[in-house]
Amino acid sequence: MVATRKAMAYSKRKPSVNTRRSKKQQKSYIKTIPPQKIVKFNMGNIQKFDAGEYKIKVFIRSEEKIQIRDLALEAVRQSLNKDLTKLCQKNFFLRCNVYPHNILRNNRIYSGGSKGERIQTGMKHSFGSPEGRAAIVKRGQIIFSSYFNGEENIPKVRAFFKKTKPKFACKAKIVVEITE
Repeated sequence: MVATRKAMAYSKRKPSVNTRRSKKQQKSYIKTIPPQKIVKFNMGNIQKFDAGEYKIKVFIRSEEKIQIRDLALEAVRQSLNKDLTKLCQKNFFLRCNVYPHNILRNNRIYSGGSKGERIQTGMKHSFGSPEGRAAIVKRGQIIFSSYFNGEENIPKVRAFFKKTKPKFACKAKIVVEITE
């Protein structure tokens, strides 16, 4: 079984240029697009958010340019959604602000006896096979944002966001904004 590469293999690198699917077959470097791992981008009470009833906004933003895999984004989304649901029931709104457009590729090279002889082509047409998706996040861009009411909940929500910080492979900052 082939395992996915670690996020550090992609995270700080410049995104690959030829990660598109073209209508012309000769120019299409991506033959298949991996499925989307993020299930929902907006969670909680959307009607109250649209009406502007939430007074407190807590968000996490990137402090450096990075690629974040969709697996990491989904893990953070599940953790934050579970914790906020326990704390606020349905009286919150959580949004994932980034979308994984970039397709990650891996040029598999096997070493050893007979495996390498059958599959390896070296660097000839070394575009690699699609392995996953990643969101390209710029410095200062908001990754996740949550909206809720009740100033007594701010320390708990900050703790929830602090718990998810290690899932990102970059320096991140948690910011609280209170509107009147």
